Amino acid sequence: MWDNHPPCPLQFTRRATLGALGAAVVAVLSACGDPGKPVASGTDAPFAPESATPTATPTAPPKPTFVSDYTLPPVVDGLAPVITKIDTKQPVVFLTIDDGNTKTPNELQLLADYDYPCSLFLTKSAIQDKPGFFKDFLGHHCLIENHTISHNVNMVKQWGYQQQLNDIAGMQDYAVQQFGRRPVLFRPPGGAYSNAMRAAVAAAGLKAIITWEAKANAGRMDYQVGNSLRPGDIVLMHFRPEFAADLAAFRAAQQAAGLHVVLLEDFLGLA
Repeated sequence: MWDNHPPCPLQFTRRATLGALGAAVVAVLSACGDPGKPVASGTDAPFAPESATPTATPTAPPKPTFVSDYTLPPVVDGLAPVITKIDTKQPVVFLTIDDGNTKTPNELQLLADYDYPCSLFLTKSAIQDKPGFFKDFLGHHCLIENHTISHNVNMVKQWGYQQQLNDIAGMQDYAVQQFGRRPVLFRPPGGAYSNAMRAAVAAAGLKAIITWEAKANAGRMDYQVGNSLRPGDIVLMHFRPEFAADLAAFRAAQQAAGLHVVLLEDFLGLA
């Protein structure tokens, strides 16, 4: 009974459907403009134009500079001065790293990443297997100083003046041979010193004995005075397997104290 009923007006033929779809596409393209050209302006732009100029990379702010308000004591009566902390009102701290037993690329990379200058108190017995490793530090505002040939922590008790002088002066010559610069600062193995050592240090042409009151050790900070870093602190570290953890502990303490790491020799006028 439905055979003679007229076709439903909502039914489309295939040809009519394709025609309608094509008309819709043309209408959309006409509204958008030429699809081959980006729209330069207007809130209805279908896509953003490509930038002809690359975005500039932000540059790090310049590092602050500090005028030293400290005068290094001179050698008096043939005895080199002993410096444990720099008496300064400037917000500065000094990083020093000893020995040279470990030699891994990440040690230099970490110092470079943090942009830390440092004084390296190296000993020949620790670095003689690979002295060239430490030459790369010189390009990152680090200087190499004297930590003896033998690293005998009992040299003050076991040796007299001449034997101490031989060990200290021997490291002076080795540093010049390997790194092209004669050290100006000395750190005694273990930190102990005597007047005989002070005399030997002065005789070897060094300006001062450098000790410390704060150190980064075993992934934490240890303080002989107080419980945080203070302006003028000289911080001791070592080239050891825990180097990264020690440097991280120092960095946390340095930032918490609001101090800037500067090169000790620069502040002393000895660079």
